[in-house]
Amino acid sequence: MVDVPKTHGALLLGGLVATGLSGIVTVQSIVYFKLYPMDDSILKALVVLIWGLDLAHSGFICAAIWEYLISNYGNAPEIDFIPLSIALSIVFTAILTFFVHCFFAHRIFRLSQRNWYITCPIGVLALARLVSASVTSAEMIKLHSFILFKEHFRWVFSLGLALSCAVDIWVTLSLFILLQNSRNRSMRYCFLALFISTCCLLDTVYSSLNHIIDSLILYTFEMGSLTCAATIMSMICWLTMNDNLIFMGFHFVIGKLYANSLLATLNTRRGLRRAQTRSHNDIMDLDNLRRRGAFPFSNPSFNNTNSEIHFPHVQISVEKSVEYDVERI
Repeated sequence: MVDVPKTHGALLLGGLVATGLSGIVTVQSIVYFKLYPMDDSILKALVVLIWGLDLAHSGFICAAIWEYLISNYGNAPEIDFIPLSIALSIVFTAILTFFVHCFFAHRIFRLSQRNWYITCPIGVLALARLVSASVTSAEMIKLHSFILFKEHFRWVFSLGLALSCAVDIWVTLSLFILLQNSRNRSMRYCFLALFISTCCLLDTVYSSLNHIIDSLILYTFEMGSLTCAATIMSMICWLTMNDNLIFMGFHFVIGKLYANSLLATLNTRRGLRRAQTRSHNDIMDLDNLRRRGAFPFSNPSFNNTNSEIHFPHVQISVEKSVEYDVERI
């Protein structure tokens, strides 16, 4: 007997969550074009592509739910049937995921100063994941049966999900290490700036850079963990539950999380830009610094009674501007 909550219920719940996330993708896409009208045309084309793939993916999800819940309502044997919309939703998820992985690979490539050893594995694994999903969809269309597909090609779908998890972990760890290196470089810069700036200014500069890097690290772990967790849950359900479609409910959500992660990365740049530039106008009265003992020769023990040194009243206006290139991250 068919377990309705674990088959129809799982598809319906997964479809509802996926549709809600698709709405967020649409909102983020509109916000992007309003906030960044001057972005490069390639980046705009990528956003349009992701948006279009997401809408098409949502259409396939709705078609699959209609097929199971309306067209085949009460027809228990049809639960094993794989409609075309299910097969296409899998390959569209893989295509969307591939472009998102390529986007993050490009960012890592720039942040790592064109390090191919870090970037190439991401591209290779992402391409292998796309091929695996394409084979999965092709065989599903050919067989039209979950039982037959699991009997002959279970490993193909499992491999695709495993590769997706591997790319997520690689991207997250790479960004974490590179951002930590950026933190160390900024610290060395601040120590160098100590010789040309006031201590107050130094502390402000370092705090600003540190805040930006902390925000980026936190965001990297949050988005990487969400996409990876959804993929792992889908794979676990696929491997351990042979009599239901819970794995498809999770799989519906995967592509939406990837699309939102890319758009959120683009849309958070404005907030980081506000924090990346700190301008300070400090008036330093060197005569006051001398009286406070900021210079060795201002100390009374250094004074020579046989010679007099007259310090003119000098004011220097120092404007310090620090910029951190968040476009590379």
